[in-house]
Amino acid sequence: MSKAVSTSAHTRRNGLEPVPELTELSARTPLVELDTGGRAPARHWLATGYDEVRAILGDDRFSMLPLDDGRGGGKPQIEVGNLRQYDPPEHTRLRRMLTPEFTLRRIRRLEPFIEEIVAHCLDALEGAGQPADLVRHFAWPIPGLVGCALLGVPRDDAAELARNLNISRTGTGFGRHTSREQRERQRAAVNAYMIYMRRLVRQKRRDPGDDLLGMVIRRHGAELTDEELTGMAAAIMGSGLEDIGGMLGLGPLALLDHPDQLALLQERPDLITSAVEELIRYVSSVQNATPRTALVDVTVGGHLIRAGESVICSLLAVSRTPVDGVPQDTLDITRDNSGHLAFGHGVHHCLGAVLARVELRIAIAALFHRFPKLSVAVPAEEIRFRTWTPNYGIDELLVRW
Repeated sequence: MSKAVSTSAHTRRNGLEPVPELTELSARTPLVELDTGGRAPARHWLATGYDEVRAILGDDRFSMLPLDDGRGGGKPQIEVGNLRQYDPPEHTRLRRMLTPEFTLRRIRRLEPFIEEIVAHCLDALEGAGQPADLVRHFAWPIPGLVGCALLGVPRDDAAELARNLNISRTGTGFGRHTSREQRERQRAAVNAYMIYMRRLVRQKRRDPGDDLLGMVIRRHGAELTDEELTGMAAAIMGSGLEDIGGMLGLGPLALLDHPDQLALLQERPDLITSAVEELIRYVSSVQNATPRTALVDVTVGGHLIRAGESVICSLLAVSRTPVDGVPQDTLDITRDNSGHLAFGHGVHHCLGAVLARVELRIAIAALFHRFPKLSVAVPAEEIRFRTWTPNYGIDELLVRW
């Protein structure tokens, strides 16, 4: 067994890049025990190898939830309706109800709405004058407004709902250190967001439309409690904002950092689908999968992970790991990267992957079509990255065109 290491490399980045420590650790060993200094009752592991991460994420002997913490606290409370906090069979039960609403055929029905939302956001970006914040006017509002269209939120409510969600889920504008007043504002936003979602579910119960919530209620309403439906809706909106919003900031920045790839995309717009897939892999806004806890003793990559021990899977490290000897640390929009794990793997593979791809394809293509000379308006060292939330992203990105 390799010696336990003390590291937080999987939680840190240098701009778009992994820190050298993570790269070196990944090259040295694909699975390593973490030295927690005795702060945890059970051992923790870090997985950085493709085969090891794929095996762990695809193995139902690993749970999404920690086991009893050994200190009398028992299992933690789950967020009802949030698929990321369930194991089979409950996860299977809830996911099968949502899966039909996330097929490519269903998501394509949203494309006209997405195109309209993107055009509106680009108008707002241009109207803000130069330099303008790409995150504020483009990256964050697009997934929020698309999520509202997906769930059937009335347009008059969308802006306020997205604002409360932004504050409640990410603490936008607060930073790592917050005052009591800011924390109270965040709690108020959480309450307002959840109250609205409960009200929306009750309204959809009375009058289900052809949106996601309406269709789930039509088909499975008798099988779901209002609490489960509220949790589903809240998690879908929240995940879309965090995951896609992060990508809509990081993706354009990656292209601007690689002018040869951006020039190729502008010369060949037909590469947009491949470019989006490469950007998803390369920037890995979801740096680590939700930690898994072994339910029984499991051997992975020659290491015995005992029941109760947890594993962090570094999706960023896996995305940059050489495949068949070919380096993956460069951006190449012509690359065949169909096997990447940026959306996870197994039963918890991202439910909204199709929606994310469609949003990114439409938004990024429209951005560089509208502003072909787009450029970052500040030195690289002044770009403010979002580092205190589970998903990596950008707080502010000032651009010119």
